[in-house]
Amino acid sequence: MNIFESAAQSLAIADPVEKCRETRRWVAAWRSAGCAVPSPDQRIDPHLSDRPGRLDRPALVAPNDVPKRKITGGVEGRRALLHAIAHIELNAVNLALDVAARYWDLGMPDDYHREWIGVADDEAKHFLLLHERLTALGGAYGDLPAHNGLWESAIATKADILARLAVVPMVLEARGLDVTPMMIDKFTQVGDLQTVDALKIIYQDEIGHVAVGRRWFEHVADLRGLDHETTWQDLVRTFFQGQVKRPFNEPARSEAGMGPDYYEPLADWYEGIDLSTHS
Repeated sequence: MNIFESAAQSLAIADPVEKCRETRRWVAAWRSAGCAVPSPDQRIDPHLSDRPGRLDRPALVAPNDVPKRKITGGVEGRRALLHAIAHIELNAVNLALDVAARYWDLGMPDDYHREWIGVADDEAKHFLLLHERLTALGGAYGDLPAHNGLWESAIATKADILARLAVVPMVLEARGLDVTPMMIDKFTQVGDLQTVDALKIIYQDEIGHVAVGRRWFEHVADLRGLDHETTWQDLVRTFFQGQVKRPFNEPARSEAGMGPDYYEPLADWYEGIDLSTHS
């Protein structure tokens, strides 16, 4: 099995449930066969598209046009938040597949590709868990509008593996560590324990995903002779359109090996500038 071609094929699948099930299928088969990664002389360009396959729904709108979500005892608010999280997880499937295969020709260690394929498998599992909960609550992925900011971050950083690793796992996934415990508390308060169970699985896996991103970011930075923390901060300022802002889940971030020396100075910087004039 050529995992680069398999990743490209999964990326091209439009139906999200089919994408996630097919990804989980071939990853399981690959693992059963010993997790082989093609040697450098056997690798060919997988010709990744800059646009993953997707259906016409959900409608993609500007981030500010996505309706605000509030969890209440009623089912509508829970469906809306689950839809938003499912959208994030589906983007995460695409992002992990892309980062595993896009840099096929850089001579990264085999474990780099193995770990990111493992992340893609986890993210596919997460989407399917959330899809199941949405269905149980009478909803479906695609019912509500969403934004494309996560994938736009991938395109902005595609030319440099270090920038990609800085922004996607170490900003976007790390932010998930900050907000997921609050969502778990909210769903607990309204008695939706099935969703709580799904979010707990996602939360624990995401700690590992941030660790994977941080570990390979540091690997590439070391190859280039760059300081970890200041290089990360510079790349985030350059390539990330949002903010790195408090509050942070320091215990979870530290468990992933991403200590406060990474993000606290950057949060201070964002708090001290006028973002309306920053580009």
